[in-house]
Amino acid sequence: MNRLKRSAYHSSRLILAAVFLYAGVIKSLDVVAFAGQIANYQLLPYAWNFLVAAILPYVEILCAVLLLMNRRVRPSLLILLVLNCVFIVALTSAIVRGFDIDCGCFNPDSESPTPPIAAIVRDLGLIVLILTSWFFRPGSNDKGDLNRGC
Repeated sequence: MNRLKRSAYHSSRLILAAVFLYAGVIKSLDVVAFAGQIANYQLLPYAWNFLVAAILPYVEILCAVLLLMNRRVRPSLLILLVLNCVFIVALTSAIVRGFDIDCGCFNPDSESPTPPIAAIVRDLGLIVLILTSWFFRPGSNDKGDLNRGC
């Protein structure tokens, strides 16, 4: 069982790193288009859309790199969990208000938009990977874990 947990941990950590590295790089290449996607949700003041679009891709890239390096895994996972939860709330808000918008996650200027329901299902899958990485992290049940850092 220990070998299975370790495999699940490393697999989920690397999948998350790949997904968020790709998403962050794609969004950082066209910040203006990404800001437009954020504006479609109609949740933030106009200027904040650009601020979020300028910062969020680099947060995703940083977390992905840390996951790839297997360093500061838990803080990275926590940030990604919060981002996914916020995004699910934003998508749910868009669905409730009847917006038919592209999520803007992986290609902000895509001709084939991702429906909000599909994006929620994908984010729930990412949350499963985040929780797998969190709970199956080797040594996370050791008493000395707090002394070793994240």
